[in-house]
Amino acid sequence: MNATKRGLITALPILGAGVLGVGFWKILSEMRTGQFDPRAVNNPHVGRPIPNFAMPGLPDLGDGFTDAELRSQHRPILVNFFASWCIPCVQEMPGLRAIARNMPIWGVAYEDKPENASAFVQRDGNPYARVASDRHGRVAIDWGVTGVPESFLVAPGGRIIWHGSAALDPQIYEAEITPRLATLR
Repeated sequence: MNATKRGLITALPILGAGVLGVGFWKILSEMRTGQFDPRAVNNPHVGRPIPNFAMPGLPDLGDGFTDAELRSQHRPILVNFFASWCIPCVQEMPGLRAIARNMPIWGVAYEDKPENASAFVQRDGNPYARVASDRHGRVAIDWGVTGVPESFLVAPGGRIIWHGSAALDPQIYEAEITPRLATLR
């Protein structure tokens, strides 16, 4: 191997680490000054049909659901990825219960033990009309989930029209989801 190739092989990992370091530093700086908004993370699936999937249910909470069942809905559905081990997911539950009075929410337990997810959902009142288990995170990957909680607004017919990558509350619902619902009428 000549010196140029050896130098390139050595430089590429260093350059990659430098780029990652700058990105990480930028996020930390924005977090420290209060300018970082995790909801600003874009999802490439917005505007596209939902991916194909089939997920089992959780103990005592029904049979889960499939992409075909979600596509067949004649009204918008909010799909919420959550986990019992996720602190922001715990914090978002009261808001989800309030939102569920206005529209159906289908929950997806992400990389969670089914019995833990079932107990978590039932603890203070289940906000989900349907709930399923994505035990190994494969469905979440297909949806472009980067962490939990994340939510997607799915239009009738199965097109994703909104994505949120932070805990939902009624204020976010009114500001970001309600206007999109109005465009579907």
